[in-house]
Amino acid sequence: MTNRHELFYNYLAQTSDFPLALDIDRAEGIYLYGANGEKYVDMISGIGVSNAGHRHPHVLKAIHQQLDKYMHLMVYGEYIETPQVKLAEALVKSCETYKVSENLIGLGALDNVYFTNSGAEAVEGAMKLAKRFTGRSEIISCFNAYHGSTQGALSLAGAEFFKRNFRPLLPDVRHIRFGVLEDLALITNRTAAIIIEVISGEAGVRVPDVAYHQALRARCTETGTLLVYDEIQTGFGRTGTFWAFEQFGVVPDILLCAKGMGGGMPIGAFISSKSIMAVFKNNPILGHITTFGGHPVSCASSLATLEVIQSEGLAESAVAKGQLIRELLQHPSIKEIRGKGLMLAVEFESFEVLKPIIDRAILRAKQGTGVITDWFLFCDNSMRIAPPLVITDDQIREACNIILEAID
Repeated sequence: MTNRHELFYNYLAQTSDFPLALDIDRAEGIYLYGANGEKYVDMISGIGVSNAGHRHPHVLKAIHQQLDKYMHLMVYGEYIETPQVKLAEALVKSCETYKVSENLIGLGALDNVYFTNSGAEAVEGAMKLAKRFTGRSEIISCFNAYHGSTQGALSLAGAEFFKRNFRPLLPDVRHIRFGVLEDLALITNRTAAIIIEVISGEAGVRVPDVAYHQALRARCTETGTLLVYDEIQTGFGRTGTFWAFEQFGVVPDILLCAKGMGGGMPIGAFISSKSIMAVFKNNPILGHITTFGGHPVSCASSLATLEVIQSEGLAESAVAKGQLIRELLQHPSIKEIRGKGLMLAVEFESFEVLKPIIDRAILRAKQGTGVITDWFLFCDNSMRIAPPLVITDDQIREACNIILEAID
């Protein structure tokens, strides 16, 4: 009989010549379990997805309850579906303290939600929304930024090697340096939007000064440019607050989320004000359409995930847990640890130093428990540390000890 490894390599499209190819049988909490009994600590949460852990009981209950009622009914926005409206309400309430003041574009709160299937689709929707609302075409993003792999989102990517073989992409896209105040002058009255991560993820978790985000907000207001915050990696408690933008004293005109919001189910969203979002209603009618966006099972899972993060105080506890990781991961080979909360980058001399450490930590599953980490798309000498927010202090110590053993 053909085994699963052969099926994987024969029939699944591959995205690299060296996939991890771990044969996972089940998952629970922070652990993944292999088909042959291997046990792994998931220190990257499926790349920032499993914020509430794998198969959290509250999330599973919500999914099962929704399965007993209905799944897909109609394309997005036509029927009143309870999981959608309850999740939209909860997302708006999560932003209520951080209302847009009257002098900002939008003239209102982040009080309108459009659901998508993924983060890349949320980016695409935000790009269309910004162009339609402002009547402008230029969009700015940052060098070494990653916002998705669809052609529009890929146009925003800030590394040429990643996109050169897919050109031509969208015209009128410009790039600036993340965190560099002088570059904000490139935002002008012909710029529809700047799409920017609050904390730069795939560049290796780069945290800018508060002054940078405040200057960015001021420049967008001055030029009538929409400020779009990509919180696809940082949102839902990852950095120590529910939204990372809360830590910088500014509010975007459009907010993007996905990954950690779904509890393991596929979902994304872009959030704005009613006055901005209203432009999708006409000229043309149905200005943005999705068939499966806001799938009721995904929305039920997302709402339950939000409830877990808020009720268990997972965002707040991420700060102390992140600090514990910093204290434990002390080694001469580690050059620096950057980040906020449980979104961390551990820097080594080079990819050639880091890659064997990652591999050895995974292989330790043969001796009992392995640890899954990763590197960053545009920073391959840094180890990604982003475990489920439910990780305990003892589990952090276990994982860090294994990483230190792998370094040695």
